[in-house]
Amino acid sequence: MPDRLEKLCVAKGMRMTDQRRVIARVLSEAHDHPDVEELYARAVKIDSHISIATVYRTVRLFEEAGILERHDFRDGRSRYEEVPERHHDHLIDVQSGKVVEFRNEDIEKLQEFIARELGYKLVDHRLELYGVPLNKDS
Repeated sequence: MPDRLEKLCVAKGMRMTDQRRVIARVLSEAHDHPDVEELYARAVKIDSHISIATVYRTVRLFEEAGILERHDFRDGRSRYEEVPERHHDHLIDVQSGKVVEFRNEDIEKLQEFIARELGYKLVDHRLELYGVPLNKDS
């Protein structure tokens, strides 16, 4: 059975080569926000003939098709995730690079309120919080 990303690609009329299928599968199985180098390392374990250039081209193609979302979390690397079915925000641990996804209805309402106060209808937004773990001893 094809993975989620492959199904989306096929639905958008994209030609799916074996290498694109591998990259789509790796992305579908990712529970983190990998960059291209991490995707490449995972993909070559499945198909040793995949080049990093193929991964870059495929990621760009998936992003242009609206299947992938690119994030730049201030660490100098573009990281990727499937376009989520439901909006969420991100908290980035600046020490480890770990990305925590969250949704908070109070924050969502506040953003809508602010846009309306300024005379706008909110059509999209991103919220990225950067932090370090709390010291449990203090």
